[in-house]
Amino acid sequence: MKITNVTEYEAIAKEKLPKMVYDYYASGAEDQWTLQENRNAFARILFRPRILIDVSKIDMTTTVLGFKISMPIMVAPTAMQKMAHPEGEYATARAASAAGTIMTLSSWATSSVEEVASTGPGIRFFQLYVYKNRNVVEQLVRRAERAGFKAIALTVDTPRLGRRESDIKNRKFKPLCVLILQIHFAPNLTLKNFEGLDLGKMDEANDSGLASYVAGQIDRTLSWKDVQWLQTITKMPILVKGVLTGEDARIAVQAGAAGIIVSNHGARQLDYVPATISALEEVVKATQGRIPVFLDGGVRRGTCERQGPVVSSAFSSLCYDGLIATHMLAHAYRYLT
Repeated sequence: MKITNVTEYEAIAKEKLPKMVYDYYASGAEDQWTLQENRNAFARILFRPRILIDVSKIDMTTTVLGFKISMPIMVAPTAMQKMAHPEGEYATARAASAAGTIMTLSSWATSSVEEVASTGPGIRFFQLYVYKNRNVVEQLVRRAERAGFKAIALTVDTPRLGRRESDIKNRKFKPLCVLILQIHFAPNLTLKNFEGLDLGKMDEANDSGLASYVAGQIDRTLSWKDVQWLQTITKMPILVKGVLTGEDARIAVQAGAAGIIVSNHGARQLDYVPATISALEEVVKATQGRIPVFLDGGVRRGTCERQGPVVSSAFSSLCYDGLIATHMLAHAYRYLT
C-alpha cells in the first residue's frame, strides 16, 4: 500500500495492532474533546500566500539549544514503542538521526538510554518524570548524561495519570501495560530505564493500567523549586514540557528553564484544555523571546509546521515497517510543505 500522508499510518496501525495496544497509543482522556481539538484547531488557521517569490532554494535548517537540525521538527517522547514494533525506540532513534533531527526518549521506553545511544550518532533528549525517591531521579538523569543525551524534557502535567477510558475498558484482569508486555510480546519486554531500580510493583487499581504505578511513584509535590533542584544535579539544559498558559511561561523563565514545550500530553491528561496550537501565541508572548518555545500535539502534515514550530509525536508508523516507515514519516513533513 502506497502511503501518501502521515494520517494513513493511523489506519494501518488500527488494522495491525491488538486493540488494547492501539487504544493505548491513540486514545485521549475522558470525552477526548481536547484530542479532537488538537487537530481541529490547526484546521482553523488559514494561510495568506504570497506569490512571485523565488522558492527555488529552500533552507529549513535551524538550531535547537545550539544544535543544528535539518528542519524545525523533532520527535517527541512516546512510551513503550516496542508494543508497536520489535525495533521500537531503536528504529525511531536511527530514523531521527538519518533525518537530521532530534529524538526525545521517553523515560518509560522499552529501550534504555544506553541501548538507544548504541544505535549510533544522533542528538537526543531525555524525557523525565520526577519521582518521590529523588535518588531514582538522579540515577536516571546521570545515566542519560553519560549516554550522551543533550537535554532533559521535564514533564510537569502529570501529578496523576489522566482518566483514559479506553484503557480502563481494556484492562479487565491485569494492568494494561503488564498484560500487553507479558502476553502480546515477551515477559522480558520491560520499561528498560528502570531495570535495577527499586520502584515497587504495579498493583491493580480501578483506573487506567498505569495509574497505580504513577500514583505510587510520581511525586505529586512537584513544584517550580524542583526545576531549580534539577539544575544542581545536571549540566544538561532543562525544557519544561506541559506549559499551556502565559503565567506559567513567565515562571518557567524565572525558574531558569532553557525552553518550553507547549503540550497537553497529547490530550491524554486533562480533557477540555486548549489545543496546543491555540495556546502557543500566549506562551510565546509571555516569554518575550528569552527562551525557545516548541509545540507538541495535533501535527499531521508539513503545513502544521508552517502554522507553528513543532515537536512531532507520531509513532503509528512503527507498526507499519519499523525503521523504513519512521524514516518516511520524518521526511514526509519536508515534502508536504
